Amino acid sequence: MVQVQLVVFDMAGTTVKDENEVQACFFKAAEHTGLQANPAQITAMMGWPKKRVFETLWQQNLGANHPDYFQRVETSYTTFREVLENHYQTQPVYPTEGCLELFEWLRSNRIKIGLNTGFYREVTNIILQRLGWHQGLNADYVGTEDSLIQVSVTPSEIHNNEGRPAPYMIQKAMYKLGIKDPQSVIVIGDTPSDLEAGINAHCFRSLGVTNGTHTKEQLESYPNHGLISSIAELKPLISHL
Repeated sequence: MVQVQLVVFDMAGTTVKDENEVQACFFKAAEHTGLQANPAQITAMMGWPKKRVFETLWQQNLGANHPDYFQRVETSYTTFREVLENHYQTQPVYPTEGCLELFEWLRSNRIKIGLNTGFYREVTNIILQRLGWHQGLNADYVGTEDSLIQVSVTPSEIHNNEGRPAPYMIQKAMYKLGIKDPQSVIVIGDTPSDLEAGINAHCFRSLGVTNGTHTKEQLESYPNHGLISSIAELKPLISHL
């Protein structure tokens, strides 16, 4: 029988409600800085570190060798940060349906809860504070068995801000919690990059949730260990291991 020690969740679209607000922030920043992008491009890059999205789009728009490339990336990314932080500071922020109940069940079964994200640390902290999920976390963003979550990791804490689909945020969460075996870890998110990160980290399960930014049809073409319609389905899945 597999003993699950840790579940690593994505944030926006998985544990934090997202009605395409993040995409709207991308488009607002793009519009304000003269960047051309379409919804399919943005959707495909959801879950990536946010600056990397603008690097990719400006490469497509302008070319990485253009003399204005780096300045355009910085301008768009700075504008996006302002728009995104204002959104999460001023608009309602809610957990997804069934999220808090699942968190409680996991803690009652001594399974640790980790959060990772494509967001940088500053906006992640805004979200954690708005939800009250920061309570009990220390300066290294590690909590106790009694705190709502046990660890939070962002690309800001990874060398070169390398987030998903690299496995490093998952591995850092494991390291901070003293968990050595990736086969005791389940990863769940709503984007292809979430799935890829879990596979790349050799986790026991890398699961996709289909009520976030991507549909079942969009996720099923990527390697995965299962697709579920809601994170609430994780409880019976773990119970039957």
